[in-house]
Amino acid sequence: MAALGWLTPRRRSATARSVLAGEAAAEAARKTSLQLEREREEEAAALEAAEAAETAPEEPEFPVAGDVRAAAFFDLDNTVMQGAAIFHFGRGLYKRKFFQRRELARFAWAQVWFRLAGVEDPAHMQEARDSALSIVKGHRVSELMSIGEEIYDEYMADRIWPGTRALAQAHLDAGQKVWLVTAAPVETATIIARRLGLTGALGTVAESVDGVYTGRLVGELLHGPAKAEAVRALAAAEGLDLARCAAYSDSHNDIPMLSLVGHPYAINPDTKLRRHARDLEWRLRDYRTGRKAAKIGIPAAAGLGAVAGGTAAAVALHRRRR
Repeated sequence: MAALGWLTPRRRSATARSVLAGEAAAEAARKTSLQLEREREEEAAALEAAEAAETAPEEPEFPVAGDVRAAAFFDLDNTVMQGAAIFHFGRGLYKRKFFQRRELARFAWAQVWFRLAGVEDPAHMQEARDSALSIVKGHRVSELMSIGEEIYDEYMADRIWPGTRALAQAHLDAGQKVWLVTAAPVETATIIARRLGLTGALGTVAESVDGVYTGRLVGELLHGPAKAEAVRALAAAEGLDLARCAAYSDSHNDIPMLSLVGHPYAINPDTKLRRHARDLEWRLRDYRTGRKAAKIGIPAAAGLGAVAGGTAAAVALHRRRR
């Protein structure tokens, strides 16, 4: 019995441990079952979401093909073309001896500033355009238009941003009108628009009498808010719905124009426009360098080249002014 008495406690202790082990296993099984059930539910939900995404209608393409009440408005300088159109035009006129080296230096310095700062500086651009007005005064409009065609081939054609050109072509392919909107002379802008196959151009209008330039402007430069007013007026005349239109620019000066349309794009944006575009979730494209383009997955255009002809004179002129 002594031996039996010794065995009995062991049996009772083992039974208690077995009960404890069984209860622990049951509890663990229950927890595991709940965890597996949650995982299966999550997997089912993920699968359902994936299937829904596959069967959901695709986001409408933009631009919308056949939407005749939509159009696109493109700024020119540093949006469609590298650099300032007025400077390239000035280079062409200098080559044809319309003016002297000092005036070319004024054009060149405005262009140097434009390239280094990456923005239009109203004071510099005003100075360049004042020079242009004085230079063309007394010349016939037809003469400058003919020369402008030559200058486009010489200085502008290879400075068109391929990425922006593709955006404009997408609107054309959709059957929409595409307009340049620029502070450059309307004659120069019209030449560029025609050579790119665009609809037309809104630009600064220089006064002419009997086909001869007077050296004065009609109104003011088409810059900043004036661009927005031009777009608004053209949209009304063309029966466009601005909420369905797109606008493209590099400069914060064009925020009034960009804000008019339902599809604003910041192209090669300056710092202020980049910040504004991000705050408002506007679309952004940067074609200036491969690094920037790679970050947002877009093709890169060729980098900016050095300013040809007159740059040294422009820098020297700036130093004398300082």
